[in-house]
Amino acid sequence: MTRALITFVVLFVIAIFTYFGLALVEPLQGSYWFLSFVFVLLGWALAWAISWVVDAVLMTMKAPLRVGNFLVPALFGVTIIVAWEYYVKGSHIPLVLLPAPTQIGAKFLNSLPILGADFVQTILRAVIPGWLMGCGAGFLVALLCDRIDFLRRGLLPLGNLVAALPIVGVAPILVMWFGFDWPSKAAMVVVMTFFPMLINTLAGLNASGHMERDLMKSYGADWLTTLVKLRLPAAMPFIFNALKINSTLAMIGAIVAEFFGTPIVGMGFRMSTEVGRQGLDMVWSEILVAAIAGSTFYGLLTLSERAVTFWHPSYRK
Repeated sequence: MTRALITFVVLFVIAIFTYFGLALVEPLQGSYWFLSFVFVLLGWALAWAISWVVDAVLMTMKAPLRVGNFLVPALFGVTIIVAWEYYVKGSHIPLVLLPAPTQIGAKFLNSLPILGADFVQTILRAVIPGWLMGCGAGFLVALLCDRIDFLRRGLLPLGNLVAALPIVGVAPILVMWFGFDWPSKAAMVVVMTFFPMLINTLAGLNASGHMERDLMKSYGADWLTTLVKLRLPAAMPFIFNALKINSTLAMIGAIVAEFFGTPIVGMGFRMSTEVGRQGLDMVWSEILVAAIAGSTFYGLLTLSERAVTFWHPSYRK
């Protein structure tokens, strides 16, 4: 407890002197990268020290574990945001380089109709359908590859080839094939999510041991019964890993595909146009929408994984 408190006090004093020193820095072109680097290191260290102190206090008070698991990460994030705000105001960094959180929040609240339309176009019409189709197709093809060895040996090298293709090269081709509306973005998501699901599902189907499979054979179980009763449950951690990875890939694929052609709506379209207009506060607002949507999506998948794979050793206390 004493060591954590001393660490926090030292870092807090350094942060105060750094903040007042930033106001004395002449904002020369090319100097902000160094200030930003110092800010990132100091902000992270200060947030870590505060979280360390709070965690030590909670342990001393013997608070419930859930309180610490919620309070410490939340306090870490709040500290980073506050440090970001003070850094922007103290260094007088231009808006075009880095807006303050308050500026991003004001733009976010004033642009809710635009952000809502972009959310519907990108997330609801492209990301989710593409993610469902890509993950579903990868899962079904993995079952076929598990049953037919020739298909597995033919598709896995092709999967490595497709995974190495650059997004910026595939996206304009799909836009020309499927048009400028959401189907081309959904197709991009399918391309990005199909093979991660295929590879992870195949790895999960092989996760069950030989002793378990031999036991199923001794019971007279056929391939389908063994698959449903043994191999699929054992593969669920791998499948959920693929689902969570694909939730991020789907967001990236849809947004990047919108850079190469889309109706005058969508998160990628908004980012590209606002960068050209130097409206970085709007770009950060779109990033905030993507972060909230992606975190919510990932959290729902994590809760579903815990409900399905409650038997896994990682959930044992």
